Amino acid sequence: MKVLRINLSDNSWRIEDTTAQGPVTLGVKVHNEANSWGLDPFDPQVPFVIGMGPFVGGKMPGFHRLMVVFKSPMTRTLHVAALGGAAYKFMGSGIDVVIITGKSKSPVVAFLSSDGVELRVVEPIFEYGNYHGAYAFTKYLLDTYREFFVKYNARAVVVGPAALSTYNGALVSIDVNPLKGEFRPGAEDFAARGGPGTALAMGHNMVGIVAGGTYRARYAKVNDMEFINKVMIESFKKPFRQVMDEKTIKYRFDPGIGTGGTFGVNYPHYRELLPLFGYKSIYLPREVRAQHVEAILRLFWKPFNDEVFVRSKSWYNCGDFGCSVVCKKVWHGKKVDYEPFHAMGPFIGNYIFEEAVPLVDLIDQYGLDAIEMGHVVAWLFDSLEHGLLKPEEVGLNDKPVFDPLRFNPTIDSRKNARLADELIRGFVGRSTEVLRLVAENGIRAAARKLDEMFHERVLKVGRSFRDLVVYAAYGGSGYMTPNLYWAPGMVAPMYVLGRYWTNYTPTFMGPEDFAKSSLGRAVMEALIDDAGLCRFHRGWVEPVLDRLYTEVIGMQPNKDLYKEFAEYSMKANAEPTPWESERARDVVATMAKEIGSKEWIFEDYEDYVNWWRRFKATIDAGLGVITR
Repeated sequence: MKVLRINLSDNSWRIEDTTAQGPVTLGVKVHNEANSWGLDPFDPQVPFVIGMGPFVGGKMPGFHRLMVVFKSPMTRTLHVAALGGAAYKFMGSGIDVVIITGKSKSPVVAFLSSDGVELRVVEPIFEYGNYHGAYAFTKYLLDTYREFFVKYNARAVVVGPAALSTYNGALVSIDVNPLKGEFRPGAEDFAARGGPGTALAMGHNMVGIVAGGTYRARYAKVNDMEFINKVMIESFKKPFRQVMDEKTIKYRFDPGIGTGGTFGVNYPHYRELLPLFGYKSIYLPREVRAQHVEAILRLFWKPFNDEVFVRSKSWYNCGDFGCSVVCKKVWHGKKVDYEPFHAMGPFIGNYIFEEAVPLVDLIDQYGLDAIEMGHVVAWLFDSLEHGLLKPEEVGLNDKPVFDPLRFNPTIDSRKNARLADELIRGFVGRSTEVLRLVAENGIRAAARKLDEMFHERVLKVGRSFRDLVVYAAYGGSGYMTPNLYWAPGMVAPMYVLGRYWTNYTPTFMGPEDFAKSSLGRAVMEALIDDAGLCRFHRGWVEPVLDRLYTEVIGMQPNKDLYKEFAEYSMKANAEPTPWESERARDVVATMAKEIGSKEWIFEDYEDYVNWWRRFKATIDAGLGVITR
């Protein structure tokens, strides 16, 4: 593995050969060597690691994600974020992993190619031509350094304005056609959860990486179709292409339900289990939730489905050019996935699809994590609904309609969408004291401070700020909001959340059984990320991953990888801690009620703590770790 180590304190770099199964394994090792568990996430000596897995460049699509390993300003421990498709071009540089330490005095962009490495001082430009934010910066780099993009068929990863002013900055990568100087439709993706863009920009003053070149596959066997088909036939009794098509049908197009992709499939699939209004829907009777679902399918899902699957059939991939899954469904030029659109749609009380499009676009331009912003907006909306905040305290001149029982989808959606737009702009601009508090500290710390600032209102309302939002707590100050599913595993005491390293199905079990299923999923998901694999391909890869590692790269996969994350979190004093939020607890309790659990009724706080502790004890025992 070729590793580029950059020290931005003196703008030096060196390339070395390192043995590691993938970028995540190497990232954990590098952080342990740096003792980063004892440092602030923005300390320049905390490494920022970005790279690709060993199976790039071959005839098995899906292995072209860029993986990021960093100390999150949200969780206060190691986190992993993924960016689809970009490794397809980044592999051309010949660099497998980049490790960044130190902090530059001026903003810097790294240019990596098969001819070498160059660090250039580049001020981020967030208004350029007809583009804004991260899109403007990408277009500026493409125009200014067009010769580099053309010569090396390069792709950029950049930060947006949010990385410079909030804890919630993402990494943004938009694939381009360098000869035409245009963005490729649908080929844009975001490494967003946990604030990697903020960690890179605030910790190191690096604002982008541009990479490309002539290098291709790292191992010959990834292009050996005879070997690939042999592995698939022995495991599935079918050749590779047939297996891949069958296992990825949900993300491409499922003729059985006439739709595809996460957005197309999730709404008719999850229906009454969709989390709405900042998870307030978990308290509603099923028949009331069903009424909301019918409105969502009519106003939110059907316009998308009619345009993308009936009329235009505008399907693309993320830039992994060998991938036939074409999971990126594009509506009038905008890539549509479930979580960002749900975050700016039904989750914040907006059931009109066309109103969600500019909100998602705004979030993408700013370079924000859409899931986290869905939680932020819903939380602040609910605080306004309960009277804990006044509109002017968050830069608004009106209150949203955030009671699902009095919500009129065709009228109130537009109002809520307009207010969400103003709130997001104010959040990035830190336009009021309250918004500055949230933007700089995140939800958990901000909720504590807001409880103090508005102590009299909290007493009058009888609700704490933290009780109106769902998050899992880590140590004394870290947290993670869940992906947008009504799933106890998304808030359970797992060492890495905000991704799918858990049992994320909408179900309920006793803590021991639930923990065992979640741990099995977490161990496998860590390996998938270490391989640089898109999760949409996990159905055909997981049964053969061990064999691919041993026969392609000659290494046994590191089954202790998840354990290493747990051990790091312990050293960082950022282990999972019991739920602070009433609504987080109720994500578990209401799901138990939904499926009719007789054993777990959750009548008092001790019931929650008992379930939580038994779950965590089972995880720790399964990992063989000893907690304090």
